[in-house]
Amino acid sequence: MNLTKGFLFICCIATSTISIAQDEKATLLLNDLSKSSIDSQKVNILNNLSKYYLDSSPEKAKNYGIISMQLAEKIKYNKGLALAYKNIGLADYTLGKYAETIEYFGQSLKVYESIGDLDGKAKILNNFGSVYYNRGEDDKALESYFKSLEIAQLLGDKMRIATALSNIGNVYHNKVATKHQALEYFLRSLKLAEELKDKNVIGGASVNIGEVYQEMNKDDSAIYYFRKSLDAYKNTVDISYPLNDMGNVYEKKRDYNNALTFHNLAYVTAKKFDSKLDMAQSQLGLGRTYLKLSEFTKALKSFTEAQEISLEISSSKELDSAFSGLASSYSHLKDFSNAYKYQKLYSNLSDTLNNLTLAEKLSSLEIQQRQSQINLLTKDKALQSLALERQKLIKNSFAVGLTLILFITIIIYRNYRTKVKTNLLLDKQKDQIEHLLLNILPAEIAAELQNKGIASPRYYDSVSVLFTDFKGFTRIADRLSPQDVVSELNDCFIAFDDIIEKYGLEKIKTIGDAYMCAGGIPATDPDHSLKMIKASIEIRDFMQNRNQMRIEKQEEPLEIRIGIHVGPIVAGVVGRKKYAYDIWGSTVNIASRMESNGEVGQINISAETYHLIKEYYNCTYRGKIYAKNIGDIDMYFVSNLKEDIQLYQ
Repeated sequence: MNLTKGFLFICCIATSTISIAQDEKATLLLNDLSKSSIDSQKVNILNNLSKYYLDSSPEKAKNYGIISMQLAEKIKYNKGLALAYKNIGLADYTLGKYAETIEYFGQSLKVYESIGDLDGKAKILNNFGSVYYNRGEDDKALESYFKSLEIAQLLGDKMRIATALSNIGNVYHNKVATKHQALEYFLRSLKLAEELKDKNVIGGASVNIGEVYQEMNKDDSAIYYFRKSLDAYKNTVDISYPLNDMGNVYEKKRDYNNALTFHNLAYVTAKKFDSKLDMAQSQLGLGRTYLKLSEFTKALKSFTEAQEISLEISSSKELDSAFSGLASSYSHLKDFSNAYKYQKLYSNLSDTLNNLTLAEKLSSLEIQQRQSQINLLTKDKALQSLALERQKLIKNSFAVGLTLILFITIIIYRNYRTKVKTNLLLDKQKDQIEHLLLNILPAEIAAELQNKGIASPRYYDSVSVLFTDFKGFTRIADRLSPQDVVSELNDCFIAFDDIIEKYGLEKIKTIGDAYMCAGGIPATDPDHSLKMIKASIEIRDFMQNRNQMRIEKQEEPLEIRIGIHVGPIVAGVVGRKKYAYDIWGSTVNIASRMESNGEVGQINISAETYHLIKEYYNCTYRGKIYAKNIGDIDMYFVSNLKEDIQLYQ
């Protein structure tokens, strides 16, 4: 399993020539902040605090970045604003929030371009590449890395050149045909990093070289470079990565004690820094090792935790591995019902589509091979018949002719039966693909994707976006079994699906215990906002009834929050292996803010939504909320339908 990942260009606060403890550094920066009377200077100090906490406390780093961003916007200090956007993106990246990371990096890039800062632009382009890489979008990652490398070479910046070289190597490492190029880029990067004595780049290049050697079955060389990476990454969040690699190589060498030791160290370190992706990969390594030691209960526990973390950060690659491990663990524990369940989850859409395509290719190849064999056999028989005819002349000509006719008839009939079976199989597979596509894409988009091979993104002037979320669900889930967690969410989301389908709305996705849908797409609908409110009331009522039953059974209720906003969005299909219909824009972000700033059992809507539905529904004003790049937004709670109003029953 290739775990290579790109690393970001993070400039940490330089160590003073005077030996100062880490907590004292933060104290000094805070003291400087309290004494500063110049706003631009405050922005710089806040950005330094944000960078300082990136490794040790990403949440704190993000908070300082947001404060810096707000002050920089206020005083129009663009250089500080670009850096604040970048720091917020870096914090979200560490927390595994890739969508938010891309949004903030995009804002930073725009500012750097507007002020002509090539140095800042190179860093952001490199960081974009790393995010795309970890999302599996290798083409975009490679494009960003080469742009960053071009600027770095123009500036003569060796450290940034080393970073770009290593990250380009990461992308080449993903392709079997270019692994030799990957090793070349990694070695070039390591040489520059060692000249510069930059531990961050040394650590990244070394761990990548180790993985290439591991794939070449040169385990001793792999361990040498992994240890080199461990030395460079000491006391940083990135050390979990080479620790997991060490566990993997010892697992491969069947030294399971060392494998467990390194995976456990990786997990403890990742948990300390709240690095979710590394935590998931550590638990996957532990689970695989426990399986090989036949400690199936421990393996089940590790794979379960890996599944929960992967769901939390929406990491499909790790989630698939967790499903596979859970299926194997349950199978060894003779729990075949759960084994079957997780095996089905593991066999996802991309596997189905890929397998169907492969089956078609193999079927076509087999038909061609069989036809070639038949053709050769026919020629051999013809030659034999000709020889026999020459030997026996007219005496046996009738018998030979009859035999040939019979043989050709059999061949034609067999070819006909083969074609019929093949066409039936292809029709069945086509129906399966169409059914699967309609389960995950709107019919209009699925048809466009099938006919054209692509689905063009579209802009909509007015769309209703709804978010729901269960307050404290993580705490409740910790007390439930994995089966109960999935069952509870499944029951709720199936009910939500039925409600939004009733009103012609479009489900977008679920993320953990959050549910997202939209109205007015892909086909425009002038009444989408009213339909969305009606659906949200039914969702709220459904949860109230369900919670009453849970309370009667002495179970803790699931307290739902609902948020709605109306505005413009862009919609389209993303991904190459696992298609997903998604929407983007500030409207989505504001709808999410409506949900997160709402209250349990209430439908919290924005002012834009209120103005569209106020003639039909009684609403209560509840105050303002600040949204980035938007300003203050008024919020309202939806109460009930006004008297004498009839809507979409």
